[in-house]
This record gives sequence, C-alpha cells and structure tokens, in this order.
Amino acid sequence: MKRAEKVIISCAVTGSIHTPSMSPHLPVTPQQIADDAIAAAKAGAAILHLHARDPQTGRPTQSPDVYKLFLPIIKQGCDGIVNITTGGGLGMTLDERLAAAKWARPEIASMNMGSFNFNISGAGARVPSFRHDWEKPYLEMTKDFILSNTFSQIERGMTELGDLGTRFEFECYDVGHLYNLAHFAERGLVKPPFFVQAIFGILGGIGPEPENLMHMKATADRLFGQDYYLSILAAGRHQFPFVTMGAILGGNVRVGLEDNLYLGRGQLAPSNADQVAKIRRILEELSLDIATPDDARRMLGTKGGDNVGF
Repeated sequence: MKRAEKVIISCAVTGSIHTPSMSPHLPVTPQQIADDAIAAAKAGAAILHLHARDPQTGRPTQSPDVYKLFLPIIKQGCDGIVNITTGGGLGMTLDERLAAAKWARPEIASMNMGSFNFNISGAGARVPSFRHDWEKPYLEMTKDFILSNTFSQIERGMTELGDLGTRFEFECYDVGHLYNLAHFAERGLVKPPFFVQAIFGILGGIGPEPENLMHMKATADRLFGQDYYLSILAAGRHQFPFVTMGAILGGNVRVGLEDNLYLGRGQLAPSNADQVAKIRRILEELSLDIATPDDARRMLGTKGGDNVGF
C-alpha cells in the first residue's frame, strides 16, 4: 500500500446504525450534524463521512432536501472533504441510496463492496426504552437482513457518481470485498489510488481480531500493490485500539459516532470532535503527522471542494 506520510483522519458523524435513544449526543437535526462535522474538522478530521436523519424522528434518510439543510453550512464552516454515504439507511432502494450523492456531487462517496448479512440487532440491547417507534423494529429486523450490494448495483453507483468526478471510499467488510474491488479495477471502472476502508466488528463481516487486520492488509497489498491507501475502522469498543494499530502499520484512521458511541470504557462520547481529538492525540504521541484536508485531497486525487454541487 501507499504508506501515509500524513495520517488521514475520517470522522463518521452520525451514520445509520445507532438510534437516538442510544446516546443523547448523537447528532440528528441538520444543525446538530453541521455543528458536529465542523467541530470534528477543526479537531483534525480531514474527511467528514456524512449521513442524514429525519429532523423529527432521527430515522436515517437519503433525501437531498435534508442534505441541503446542512451541507452548505459545513462547506462554509470548514475545509473538510465531504464524503456522502451511498449505503444510506438499512432497507433503502438503490435509487434512494444514491440520491443524495448524485445531487451533492461530493469529492468522495462511500461504496460498499459486497452484499452480506448485516446484523445490528444487538446494538440496542442496553437501551431501557426507545424514544421513537421506529427504532426497535429497525434494529430487530436485521436478524433477517442482507445488505444488498450486487455487482450490478456497485457498477451503477461507480458509473453514475464517477461521471460526476466523485471518488470513492471503498468500504470492505470482509476479504471477498477486496477481490470485488480488484474486479472493478481490472475493468477500469475505478482508477487508483484506491481509498480502501477496512471495516471490522460488524456482525456478518470480518471479526475484530488483529490477525484479521494483518490478513486484510496482506490481501490488499497483493491485489493493489502501491495503488491504494488503507484506512481502518472498527465498531464499538474496538475502535481506538484497532485504528491505532492500522496507523502504526502505515494506514489511515476513521472514528466517529457512526462507528462507536463511546470515548472510553463506560463513557459516552460528548461529540464527534472528542473522538477526533483523542485519536489525534494518540497519533501525535506516536510521532505521526496528521493530514490536512488539502493533504488528503492531494493523496486521494479528489476534484476539490469548489467543484461540488452544494
């Protein structure tokens, strides 16, 4: 892989896994999402990975009308690279999932690299009561849920967004997803450098063991050589140990309330910025330099913040 001379910190601000009843600090409204994203950028995040929520219920939505309420605020408030999800919320159609990114034409969009069982039913186990009717059924239905990312769906997303100049965060939840990316790279549908986000600890994907991180890296090295940057995220309590290990190996890191609601054992993170500040402090103690948004733009070859649709 391309060893990062400076470590890119991505911050996944709200996601579609955690529900409002799990933490009072999860940003839900457009203003909360904008404020948290800007603060995360100021704390050191070069990339802001963004989902949207219904302002009233906190349910995930991919409506461009909701994104329009916070993307311009973020653009005006910081220089962070905006990365729009195409995973959206669980159970959405592909049209729904792509709608926001097609409207926003961001520098980066996420791209899930394969279908798999995606079970987050245990995420609400410690929630004594839910504030909204949608939350518990949304989590429990994932016992019988397949996150669909077929080759046809992936190709459509790559083509339609690639034509807009958007580059990708390739989300790989298991080893086979790396081979799927290699398939599309061999066909010329995506061009290096590839920003590979290796994901650990989602039930249905690869588990959060250090040996698995080494295996994912070795596989990606074999498939992509010097044509990729590795980034690491891990769910829940595995977040900080795992991403630190990834950085020591020469990779990049992702934190944020999408992936983990806690700052430490039993301590809810007050904000995304607190998680960014913590990982930045760890990396700097290891004498690793932190990438600015412009550093990340040069590394990943994005089209620049002035060439987006918002």
